[in-house]
Amino acid sequence: MDSLKIIETAVRALDSKKAKDIDAIKIGDLTIIADYFLIASGTSSTQVKALADEVEFKLSESGVEPDHIEGRSTGWILLDYGSVVVHVFHEETRRFYDLERHWSDGEHVDISSMLTE
Repeated sequence: MDSLKIIETAVRALDSKKAKDIDAIKIGDLTIIADYFLIASGTSSTQVKALADEVEFKLSESGVEPDHIEGRSTGWILLDYGSVVVHVFHEETRRFYDLERHWSDGEHVDISSMLTE
């Protein structure tokens, strides 16, 4: 599955579980870490876990498994799909780490067509 299809599947999964402030940033021209970061927030630790679980489930249904997952018991769960890294934050943790500011040279991807609202 290509990177944009991974993003679309993950965005729809996050949106279905009411994630807040979903953002996709193209970083492939800036680093070798990944091609894209997908960032979303939950309002509680329970929602953060549910968001990450839903992304993992929906991508697994499509035959895509994460290379690595970190932070299952923290306010920041990272799902590494190689070309796409999904960051699911608790709102406070997201404000603290502010990845969007750190990767502000990246290109924001328009995901509006992938959202239900």
